[in-house]
Amino acid sequence: MNLKSIDWNSIPWTPVREGVDRKAFSGEGATLALHRLQPGHEPKPHAHENEQIAYILKGTIRFFVGDEEYLLGPGGLLVIPPNVRHWGEVVGDEEVLNLDVFTPRRPEYA
Repeated sequence: MNLKSIDWNSIPWTPVREGVDRKAFSGEGATLALHRLQPGHEPKPHAHENEQIAYILKGTIRFFVGDEEYLLGPGGLLVIPPNVRHWGEVVGDEEVLNLDVFTPRRPEYA
């Protein structure tokens, strides 16, 4: 059995692009990623093979998933199916902390 344990606070923030940072942790089958999004960041529509469950810890974000829009604040949850084009935009002037679970795992986040 290959067990992993780490203090989340010891994982450094990795810059993704202007206004977006990430820290991530993976097991064999899933990846947990915390995204920090600043107001005014450039949204990047994308799709990936992973199912994504987004949980908003702080701030307000408008997610665009396929042809649908979802406004989420703290405590909001959203499932983004695999291979569906999506992106998020910060609403207001507070940064957003967005905790994502991806399955299968995302090796590029390691």
